[in-house]
Amino acid sequence: MKEDFLKYQAQTSPYPLAMEVSHARGSYIYDTNNKKYLDFVAGVSACSLGHQHPRVNQAIKDQLDKYSHVMVYGEYAQHPAVEFCKLLAQNMPEPLNKTYLVNSGTEATEGALKLARRVTGRSQLISCFNAYHGNTMGSMSVMGFEERKQIFRPLIPDVDFITFNNLEDIQKITTKTAGVILESIQGGAGFIQPENGFLTKIKQRCDEVGALLIIDEIQPGFGRTGKMFGFENYNVVPDVVIMGKGMGGGMPVGAFTAKAKYMDLLSHDPKLGHITTFGGHPVIAAACLATLREVTETDLMAQTLEKEKLFRQLLVHPLIKDIRGKGLMLAAMVETPEITNEVIFKCQDKGLILFWLLFEGRAIRITPPLTISEEEIREGCSILLEALEEVSRKM
Repeated sequence: MKEDFLKYQAQTSPYPLAMEVSHARGSYIYDTNNKKYLDFVAGVSACSLGHQHPRVNQAIKDQLDKYSHVMVYGEYAQHPAVEFCKLLAQNMPEPLNKTYLVNSGTEATEGALKLARRVTGRSQLISCFNAYHGNTMGSMSVMGFEERKQIFRPLIPDVDFITFNNLEDIQKITTKTAGVILESIQGGAGFIQPENGFLTKIKQRCDEVGALLIIDEIQPGFGRTGKMFGFENYNVVPDVVIMGKGMGGGMPVGAFTAKAKYMDLLSHDPKLGHITTFGGHPVIAAACLATLREVTETDLMAQTLEKEKLFRQLLVHPLIKDIRGKGLMLAAMVETPEITNEVIFKCQDKGLILFWLLFEGRAIRITPPLTISEEEIREGCSILLEALEEVSRKM
């Protein structure tokens, strides 16, 4: 299978891990030799409830027995999508009460950027250096990492960048700005949290000049930081929220939410302001609804903060200089990318899945399922510490 994978399936990097997957359950993935791997990555924060969660699986099966795709998005009322959007509105601060369902986080970014221009009638978009909001052309235009996008230029025009947590840069937001797009916690840059009221001050400036604040919750969202959304930790309510990844319990999905007055603008002048065939797909929406119910009806979010404490207590080693992030969105910081690489490969050999961050080579990603147990955390941290010690001895 690995040979065919490399031959017939387009790759994203020269050296993919290429694990041959047999099955997955709970916090573990099994390869075709039946070796099990403890998953500290959760599909890059997508599998919030682990693998094969019974509530999500049952919702998918039940919906398959009723109907699958029946019509392009926005024409028919379909129970899973309607109920999901309703429950989402009930768990978001006012006035965030109307949601557009799409297929992925990057499409949600595209929709949100279009919405900002539609609402304001302006063109300028402002993002942050080292930001990541997806990889389609619009989303790439607000990616703050030139090395990854130079070859694809020209991208969409009138995009400018500020530095995350730099309060002086806030003045670059003016009456020409349609929208400011920020991650509530910068992901690819190294799980960097806002400081000194940065998000609150950005929102104040947006309100002063009539720009929209778009917060990207694709990684922090759906309970990973101990709140439903990361922005709730930082005393701010954005104008638009982008989501994806953990929203669908492992299914491909995205969405953007704003107040009804804004979202309704996408339906006229021109109509079809945003359109998608498979957005709100009933089977995927059923998985989203089951995931959201599980997150909101249990104490998983509170557990997330307790599990963060355990990680921080256990992961003490001279090679770990810092642990960034919040909840179960953590990055163990080491001195060099070479250490990161060696530790990740050693851990995979030992049966622990870790991963990289997009732009910060010194970071070891730790984003396990929210359902991970204390015993599994201890097991994985023991493997990680063992790998760190082996690397340390070689140095």
